[in-house]
Amino acid sequence: MPTDEELIEEIKNGSQAAMEVLVKKHYKNIFAYIYRKLGDYHLAYDMTQEVFIKMMRYIYDYKGEGKFPHWLLKIAVNHCRDYFRSSAYKQKGGENELLQHLKDEKQNVWDLLSKKIESEKVKLAVQQLPEYQKEAIVLKFFQNLKIKEIAEITDSKEATVKSRLKQGLEKLKKILKGGTEDGQIRQQK
Repeated sequence: MPTDEELIEEIKNGSQAAMEVLVKKHYKNIFAYIYRKLGDYHLAYDMTQEVFIKMMRYIYDYKGEGKFPHWLLKIAVNHCRDYFRSSAYKQKGGENELLQHLKDEKQNVWDLLSKKIESEKVKLAVQQLPEYQKEAIVLKFFQNLKIKEIAEITDSKEATVKSRLKQGLEKLKKILKGGTEDGQIRQQK
């Protein structure tokens, strides 16, 4: 299989087939990030398509600096940020449709995240985090990025990423033990 850089060069020379190969190669990873970030399958599907449209629009600006998957993930991160600032999101009241209820969780949150368990409880708990913490948690534990890579993608300092991860994990532990930070279980409105 050709490398990302070879495919990009072919795309720049007009190859439709190279574009299809590049999209297929990275689609699953980008969709997984967006789905974990939003918690809505259909919205994640639509936004993943939009990310690849943006990728094609800006492919000529890609200089080969760094890894292509990180460049593409940065587009996805920024696209999600744009969505959360959009009027469509604000009209929803900022509430995620998947937030329902959480039951007692007996396993340690570190074990759940490191094993990448796709349990509904973890998904719901992650959805309750503030956006900046959710972003760091998803990139670290679900996309397997290093702190330095997360800092580059999110345009943050490494210390900021570490802080967001620490605070986010503490909140997740509280949520998974039976409620939100203040001890109350959130119900869907």
